[in-house]
Amino acid sequence: MKFYTEQHEWVEFISKDVAIVGITEYAAEKLGDVTFVELPCVDDDVNAGDRVAGVESVKAAEDVMSPVGGRVIEVNDDLLDDPGLVNQSPELDAWFVRLGECSEEDLDGLMDEEQYVRYIDTLE
Repeated sequence: MKFYTEQHEWVEFISKDVAIVGITEYAAEKLGDVTFVELPCVDDDVNAGDRVAGVESVKAAEDVMSPVGGRVIEVNDDLLDDPGLVNQSPELDAWFVRLGECSEEDLDGLMDEEQYVRYIDTLE
C-alpha cells in the first residue's frame, strides 16, 4: 500500500523495514518532460522530510523529499540514463530510492490513496 505527501511524493513498504520512494503521476505531469535526475549515494542516511533526489524538467527543478527516514540501500540507476521514465511510469518503474532501516511510524500524517485523490481534487 502506498502513502502520499502533500508535495506529491509516495512511499511503499515492500517489507517490514524496506520502503521505496518516488513521485506521483500528478507531480510528473506538472513537471513536464524530465531531462535530469540526481540521486543520493547508497548508504546515505535520510530523515523523513530530507531531500532524497532532484528532478529537472523543461519547466522546473524540484527536490524530492523522503516521506520516511532510513538508509539508502539502492538507487534507481535507470533514471540516470533515461530520466524520461519519470514521465512514463512515475509510480512503477521510476522509483528513486529504496530505503532500509525504515519505521512505519513515519507514516503518521501521510495520506492513503483515497485521501490523496481527494487532496488532488482540491487542487484542480
